[in-house]
Amino acid sequence: MFKAQSQSQSQSQSQSQSQSQSQSQSQSQSQSHILKFLAKEKITQGEDIAYDLLLVILSVSLFILGIVLIIICRKKPKKSHQKQEILPVKSCVSCYQLTDIDAATDGFNHRRIVGKGRLGTVYAAISLRGELVAVKRVHPRLVLSNAGFGFASVMKTLSLAQHPNIVPIIGFSQAPGERIIIMEFVGMVNLDFYLHENSDGASFLDWNRRLRIAAGVAPNIIHGCIKASNILLEVKFVAKLCDYGLSFLAPKETRGLVWYVNDEYCGACKESEVYGFGPRLVIHSDLKPLLRLAKVASACVGNYRKDRPSISQVAPILNNLEVERAS
Repeated sequence: MFKAQSQSQSQSQSQSQSQSQSQSQSQSQSQSHILKFLAKEKITQGEDIAYDLLLVILSVSLFILGIVLIIICRKKPKKSHQKQEILPVKSCVSCYQLTDIDAATDGFNHRRIVGKGRLGTVYAAISLRGELVAVKRVHPRLVLSNAGFGFASVMKTLSLAQHPNIVPIIGFSQAPGERIIIMEFVGMVNLDFYLHENSDGASFLDWNRRLRIAAGVAPNIIHGCIKASNILLEVKFVAKLCDYGLSFLAPKETRGLVWYVNDEYCGACKESEVYGFGPRLVIHSDLKPLLRLAKVASACVGNYRKDRPSISQVAPILNNLEVERAS
């Protein structure tokens, strides 16, 4: 009987030990689950913080980028607006009826003639707007030699040229055997008149005026025929080049720079243009102690095209000389 009781007691003790072991195992498992959960929660919290930080950085970057784009967009219209004020867009000129030109010049009356040149005769006329204009009537022989040439398209293209020292083309007219070019009236006193035709003309061309004229006829544009008769002078001796781009009307054998042609003449190009500009400076200098101007003139008439300065290099030198002389 004691044995049975002892066996039952041992069994109960073993059962209690097994239960305690199972309880401890379950507790350890629950603790491990809790630790794993806490670790995962810390990881997710760290990921959330990194994600939030990334969102903040991206938001700030996009905000700064937006401000920069707004500033750029606001600046661009101002620049374009300023450019439009300085150089307004110019529309192509219109073709006028020959009858209107005939009426404006009183039937091309000889009393209205203000000049003659190798391309044609120039008449003073009153436009339909009441403005004084210059009407160049191209010589009939040149019209015949250029028959079939796109006169209208060339006139529209040349009218778009904008430069303060270029006489602008404001209209044209064409008919069988007739080619008319309407230009702004500048005044028909040219440099050739002061240099050769008027004995007292040279006295009017002092150093300041000569520099002003030389700087005015050195635009960064290929004229095609720079000579004294094409340099018109306004009241304050501001030079304006007429017949810009009209060298195509001249006879083929004399097309280009008629008076000053280099030995390696290549037509209307930058090198030939600056070569024709050189003698103009020599005439303007009057062989006085104008060493810098003489050096520029000498460089312009160099033997080789590649050694000659460009017009864009010559013009600032002349402008600086004019400023130095004025001061």
